[in-house]
Amino acid sequence: MRLVSVTTEPLAIPLLDPFVIATARVDHTTSVRVDVVVEHEGQPFRGRGEAAALHPVTHEHVDEIATSVQEVAPALLGRALDRDLTLLAGVLADRPVARAGLEQALLDAVACAQGVPVHALLAPGSRRMPLVTDVTLPILPVERMVALAVGHRAAGFTAFKVKVGKDEDHDRAALAAIARAVPDARFRLDANAALSAEQALALLRDLRGLTLECFEQPCARDDLDGMAHVTAEGGVPVIADESVRDLADLERIVERRAAHGVNLKRVKSGGMLPALAIGRAARAAGLTVMVGAMVETWLGLYGMAHVAVALGGADFVDLDTAFLLAEPTFAAHHGPTLELPDLPGLGLVDG
Repeated sequence: MRLVSVTTEPLAIPLLDPFVIATARVDHTTSVRVDVVVEHEGQPFRGRGEAAALHPVTHEHVDEIATSVQEVAPALLGRALDRDLTLLAGVLADRPVARAGLEQALLDAVACAQGVPVHALLAPGSRRMPLVTDVTLPILPVERMVALAVGHRAAGFTAFKVKVGKDEDHDRAALAAIARAVPDARFRLDANAALSAEQALALLRDLRGLTLECFEQPCARDDLDGMAHVTAEGGVPVIADESVRDLADLERIVERRAAHGVNLKRVKSGGMLPALAIGRAARAAGLTVMVGAMVETWLGLYGMAHVAVALGGADFVDLDTAFLLAEPTFAAHHGPTLELPDLPGLGLVDG
């Protein structure tokens, strides 16, 4: 099996509402689609990947990603491929978003050539399973957040990932209003590293009446003292996201007791294989696991869904951003339950 071609194109799909978090705003996906063709036993097999940027959460800007992939492609063409993608060793090591898009496309193609789903390539013997995702509420006017929550609840969602950290008074008002409108709502807070430990703990004290499942990245990436303080005193599981990009980061989180769990994402860690390795190490250390993504289409979300299946499931599933897009792309799903098709590769049939 050898790599025959690598191409890229922009992937900008409009959002229904601006995706506003404490540190960024986007109005459409800021991604690059990566397509590859591999040849196996004289037959071509196509693979697709998504490289999604969200600056400053990711350091790469969207206009840099295609260039990064195109720069390394000539040295990879014609080279042999194996299921461990050893040809990517050391490639794009300092550009994890670009690497994640290329890696996903290669895994899709290799799995198609071998006639197995990607999760079986990642973890032989793995079986597909239903994954129940939350749905994200960006930072928007309170009335709009409530309307979105009510609409999502009608579609079957009960777990809401609510972005916080931009304006604490707004956060309190929005969460209280959503709880009144959707009494059975379960909340997963995400501050995207915007709060101090004291601010995070104050917010948690004010929200004691709500059903809080976890608090994702309350403090800055390098503020492990703050993360550890919230972990010890908050009374809610803390999930590290921005603080964990690789195995060394995970080791620091474990040593400092700075979180109860970790959010795995392809693009921050350089691909599905590194994310899977972090997930396995987190489980071995006794941490819970969330699988998440940036603002991605089903193309990118399927990649992380395969990682979740390869892990045997996840404690928290946050693979929802395709529901926030103005038009369905690559697949169509309704409601919170996602089950991958029993097809080779990623299992996508559109696009």
